[in-house]
Amino acid sequence: MSGENREQIEGHETERPAVAISNLVRREIQTPVAACLLRGFVEALGYEQAMHIAEAAIQDDGRRAGKMMAERIGGNTMADLLRVVREIWAEDEALELDVLEVNEERLSFNVTRCRYAELYERLGVKEFGYCLSCNRDEPLTKGFNPRIRLVRTQTIMEGADYCDFRFVFG
Repeated sequence: MSGENREQIEGHETERPAVAISNLVRREIQTPVAACLLRGFVEALGYEQAMHIAEAAIQDDGRRAGKMMAERIGGNTMADLLRVVREIWAEDEALELDVLEVNEERLSFNVTRCRYAELYERLGVKEFGYCLSCNRDEPLTKGFNPRIRLVRTQTIMEGADYCDFRFVFG
């Protein structure tokens, strides 16, 4: 079995072939369990502490994912980041994008439809949507390239009409 078709579990290759699924499908599979855990933690620890712990864990996972994405596509430029957005984040029409600017110093786009937000709404866990998805974006960016900064002032997940992603070197 070639290395590309093998699954990595905690940094170790397994004999089990990796299953290629989109991020949207992965979130749909993960969300019921994650929401169940979050509800239990909220009940035991209170909302603030439970969300603080969950956000930190998800951000840490986001940083690792960003680093792996840069290694997988073989680069970490703004053009490479746009590739990640289009090929991974937006796979299966998960996001509708309006790309505003792409150059060596900036990547700017608006997300005008977010099926991740729609998924959390459909599953009845909208209150956890930002924590489970949007919360990952900035740390994922830092893992992808520590010199790139994400500036975002609004998200569909939080009720805005669109998400404003502005990535800048700095």
